[in-house]
Amino acid sequence: MPLPDATARALSRAGWLAGLPAVALIWVAATYWAAPGIGARVEAEGAEVVAGTGTETGEPWLRVEARGRDLVARGEAPDVVERESILAQLAALDAPRRVVSELGVVETATPFVWSATRTGPASVALEGSRPVEVGRRALEVQVTGALASGTRLDDTARAARGAPPDFPGAAAFLAARLSGLGKGGRATLSDTVLSLSGEALDMPAYDALRAALAQPPDGFSVGRVEVVPPRIADYRLVLERAPAGLVLDGFVPAEAARTMANAMAAKLAEGAPVEDRLRTARGLPDGVDVAELVAFLGRLAELIQAGRVTYANGAVSVSGDAVDADAVPEARALLRDGRPAGVAAGSVDLAVRPLSPYRVTIRRAADGVTVSGHLPDREMRERVLAALRPRLFREPVIDRTRIADGAPSGLGAALAATAPLLANLAAGEIAVSDRTVRFTGESLYPESAARAPEALAAVLPGGWSGKAAVAPRRPEERRDPATCRADFSATMAAADLRFPAGSAALAAGFYPTLDALAALARACPALRIAVSGPADPVKPQPAVTAGQGEAAETAGAKPPKVDAPTEAKPEPAKAPGAARKAKPAPKPEAAKKPDESEVPADLPRQRALALVEYLLQAGARPDQVAPGPDAAPGRAAFALLP
Repeated sequence: MPLPDATARALSRAGWLAGLPAVALIWVAATYWAAPGIGARVEAEGAEVVAGTGTETGEPWLRVEARGRDLVARGEAPDVVERESILAQLAALDAPRRVVSELGVVETATPFVWSATRTGPASVALEGSRPVEVGRRALEVQVTGALASGTRLDDTARAARGAPPDFPGAAAFLAARLSGLGKGGRATLSDTVLSLSGEALDMPAYDALRAALAQPPDGFSVGRVEVVPPRIADYRLVLERAPAGLVLDGFVPAEAARTMANAMAAKLAEGAPVEDRLRTARGLPDGVDVAELVAFLGRLAELIQAGRVTYANGAVSVSGDAVDADAVPEARALLRDGRPAGVAAGSVDLAVRPLSPYRVTIRRAADGVTVSGHLPDREMRERVLAALRPRLFREPVIDRTRIADGAPSGLGAALAATAPLLANLAAGEIAVSDRTVRFTGESLYPESAARAPEALAAVLPGGWSGKAAVAPRRPEERRDPATCRADFSATMAAADLRFPAGSAALAAGFYPTLDALAALARACPALRIAVSGPADPVKPQPAVTAGQGEAAETAGAKPPKVDAPTEAKPEPAKAPGAARKAKPAPKPEAAKKPDESEVPADLPRQRALALVEYLLQAGARPDQVAPGPDAAPGRAAFALLP
């Protein structure tokens, strides 16, 4: 049947254009079905060349990938000649339309930096340099073994020389830490310094990360750690008080807040044990000052003899047994008028119970004498203070007692009679619990320490019992000059104090040696020590051959830019705190590995000053230690002065 005239005229005007959609469909179908086959043929031809680039690791250094009819070549050739030879072989293949070269040449990396970044829940990107002596696949196996099952690697790290020993073990250690971080978490290995940044997935991951970083692989140190704790919806902070001691529980936003809370609790406990269950987490509202919150909880805890002070859901509540009847209205007034900004008032659920036991404590310390606990009335308070002041006129007497009923009979007489005994002590306390007195402390003289039990028994009222435990203060140890020199030589013979490259920060392994040296200085007043900081070893710069420069130009790469050295402003080294009888495990903060242009010229002097500062804080006198001449590269040096 003939077409209508209008349709025929339209087809005549369109001409051959009417067939283009059908041609396009045919082209797309042909490409869809034929492209995989073309790519497979291109890669198959390239694989023959790949097989000829095997290395000592058993893995070829060449990798090829089809991109349509193009063949992309990647990897790091042992040298320029080998790279050009491989490119020529690939160019001679029939299947590829062209060869796209992304080939490099193995060089020495200084510093040797490798990093792993979490790019998604199940993907990690590897960048930087990997050891040329370790195959790419072998390293990826170790890294993926430390990551969560099913994690995909995007590995663009390039083979290079200059890796530290046991690089694969350190890389696997960092990869395992990366498993506890969210997207954007980054782990970096710069020579022998490990660094981490990112946000922890949850509290168990954060705690595990902190524990693992306390024990890095042998030969490696921990550098900058910028891991943000997780955010907690149910943010709370609890101070629980009981006769046996205090418990801190809940969360704090930073380690500084933990230290602050423990100091407050220790002062409140007055010698009783403090159990720290705090964990670091985010979630405290921005408008709440953690220092003010901790102090406020402590003020409320002073008003209870047993119970809890709790910050939860933005409000502070207090419950338990009040220290006395006045404590209940005081707690309500504090919550009404003394709250920190951003904190709401919670409930006050305090019961007033008879004090059991009835306690009074008089404590003498270096900063003064403190009277705390309860007394039945103001008259007894004045009687106790009057018994103290004439014998302790050089020290402040601080009264922290409260008024409460229930005092045992004879309390006033017992306190007035025993309080003067503190005048014979360098430090100590008289602790009254109902009708029992405990007299403890440290005396300047052995004779007065031996007479303490007899002196206590002589002044106690009838019906009261007491126990004295006073020890003489041990005199400062002194050694003869010959022993001092011999002990110094023995201490230094076992010392091997080496600073991280480019850093004046003290490493964790320094502290035992420095503490022993400070103790020796205290026992040997005539000892004079010169402390010398070492310089860093000078690293040889890799030579660039003419062939390498030509190859870089051939590949379109610009020659490496050499920046003029700039003077970096050094940060003063921070020595750790003074030596303590029970020093917690130090948390070394190794400095980030700087470029040579960033290393200060007076680095040996800075290192010597850091060592001297620590020795002074640990008890050595200023005239006993001083910086000496710069030492040779290697370890710090200590010398006896005449």
